[in-house]
Amino acid sequence: MLTDLKSALAALDAQEPLLLLGLRETQWLDAKKGPYRLANLRSVEELAKDVSAFANGGGGLIVIGIATRPERDEEVLDRIVGVDPASVNLDQIRKLIRQWITPAPRGVRVGWSGGEGERVVFISVPEQAVDTLFVVPPPVGKHGSPRTDTVAVPVRDGDGTHWLPRTEIQQLLSAGVRATGMPTAQALTELVRQAVSEAGPDGGLRVGQGLPDREREMRAAYGHLAGQGLGRPAGEAWAQGAAACQDLHHERDGEPDWVLCLVAGRPAVAVAAPVWQAIVEAGRRSPGPDPLAAIGFPRPHEDTGVPWVIAADARSVDVDGGSWGAGRLTCSGRGVWRWQPLPRFSVNQGRSAGNWTAGQTPALRLRTVVNLPWAGAGTLEISRPQRVLLESQLPYSAVAGAVTILSRRRGTELPAARWERGPFSNSARSASYACTIAGPDGSRGPALKASVMFSLPTTMEPTVVACSDVLIENPRAWAAALGPGRETRLGFDEVQAVLLAAWETAAELLPGLVGDPAGLSWAAPPTTELRMTCEQPAGNGVLPSLDRLIDLAPLGTNDEGTRSLLAVTITAAPAMERAERRSLLREALVHMAHEFGYVDAEADLL
Repeated sequence: MLTDLKSALAALDAQEPLLLLGLRETQWLDAKKGPYRLANLRSVEELAKDVSAFANGGGGLIVIGIATRPERDEEVLDRIVGVDPASVNLDQIRKLIRQWITPAPRGVRVGWSGGEGERVVFISVPEQAVDTLFVVPPPVGKHGSPRTDTVAVPVRDGDGTHWLPRTEIQQLLSAGVRATGMPTAQALTELVRQAVSEAGPDGGLRVGQGLPDREREMRAAYGHLAGQGLGRPAGEAWAQGAAACQDLHHERDGEPDWVLCLVAGRPAVAVAAPVWQAIVEAGRRSPGPDPLAAIGFPRPHEDTGVPWVIAADARSVDVDGGSWGAGRLTCSGRGVWRWQPLPRFSVNQGRSAGNWTAGQTPALRLRTVVNLPWAGAGTLEISRPQRVLLESQLPYSAVAGAVTILSRRRGTELPAARWERGPFSNSARSASYACTIAGPDGSRGPALKASVMFSLPTTMEPTVVACSDVLIENPRAWAAALGPGRETRLGFDEVQAVLLAAWETAAELLPGLVGDPAGLSWAAPPTTELRMTCEQPAGNGVLPSLDRLIDLAPLGTNDEGTRSLLAVTITAAPAMERAERRSLLREALVHMAHEFGYVDAEADLL
């Protein structure tokens, strides 16, 4: 059962509006059976009133296309009636919100959710700055047009929207007068004169108006972009973290509007409104309230210092400066934008690095852990057909092939063909399979083991995790399985091959347990952790050095002494071509080697 605004938005983003049924209209939720009729002035007033009331009340959600039923003096979301896509213009809704509400609330989302016949429209209003009051023109009644010399203040009260009483407006104005003083007639005249002298040719808003400390900078950038189709301002400038932004009209009617964006240290950019919206939507899945704080702002491919534009027909945008780090948005042939991180490396290990190791002490573990922070992953599950498909694929998987090659290189055929469930739990939210290769007589126990694990989010682990391991369980059993005189220590090229195969299995094969992951969006950057660990203590209780089981000579010398663990984390999209994965693996291993003291390691030597 959904209980709050965040979970309701997650359900809509997951295209599951049915999950909202049973909720009650509240301070943050309003349901409407039919769409706003925007050809009617009263309906436009209602739209502005509803949105600004949520903006004044800490944020909220309007869902259009769901009928309600009365229950104990409350309205309960009862059934989906759906909305005809031809009857709603999402872009018109966005424009009317900007035009009718002062100031225009930031971060408002207008979108579709649900499948054919059950599609609803939602308007999401995030929490706004606490010191901002949002106003609209007062209702005009049966006759006349919107007044521009006075305003009204909508507020959300329980499950209803009301006008702020005159007494409370008077108290707010009085508080402002007490804080700043009553403006004199002379001061008001000067403000009007200044506004008229600095306004644009149409007597409207100025470029940079609203951010006095950055107005000159914004006007200079606007001047550099003359001739690019930028029209007059559509609203006041606003600060968005480190950026200064302002909505601009297009010079030609019918063309998409612009957003002028200035970030310190990079050239100014004018972004076509549909592309800007795609950037904001991509960061919307992050847990925080500010999408751009997560995804960052557009950056040029080459920093020439010259202001530039991102037109509406752009199909790729680089972004940086947010908590997600550098990334790239690309637009598919179907017009769907998707963010992916640009590859980078670190040695920071996540909380899932030690998952699925309880009760195990292998001599050597070669591990790949892929963290998949999909938005809306709480609604996913592993079905029986998907599990059966994986079981048929595992004997032919990349990791199974890598295990077989380890023995084949040593003149012995030990195929990883028989996979069994376990040793960890299998359910609608987790999967675990292993293939064990024993010594010739089995007396020494397992020699080699390959395993895969997959887990959907839990209360302890909020991210989808896919893992693939190759273990040398017992060095003596491994030697006996190979036969006398065979080299048991792995070459570093073999380690690379195993890690590459384990990575491919965890990143490409295991995510298929939830269907096609290509349509899922990220709530954080995906990462892959590569690990080599010795976990079987010697007689003195000390873990042995990796170089007893792996030939680390290609990494060069290490002045910091021997190690029982080497690890590296790759931030990159999990799905990629094999050649790209191989190249990225080598770069990551070089980064790992340098961080762990092998300063002479080079990709060409691996």
